[in-house]
Amino acid sequence: MKLKYATAMTLKKLRNEIGVSQEQLARKSGIDRTYISGVERSARNITLDSLEGLISGLGVTSEEFVRKLHIELVNEES
Repeated sequence: MKLKYATAMTLKKLRNEIGVSQEQLARKSGIDRTYISGVERSARNITLDSLEGLISGLGVTSEEFVRKLHIELVNEES
């Protein structure tokens, strides 16, 4: 559960940092807005394919996403 929540928070924080709505991210990534909403609320499990699409839609590298995910996981443990 911890990884699922940290992934959700990382996606949401990145989306907010770049200033795009879920709808805008949906258009950029080709992933339904309601799916993105469910992932960000940690209500849905995300597939790696969908995660790749969202990372691409956010305009960040996989490396950057994993780095931010790691930070989120460390902060969650504190």
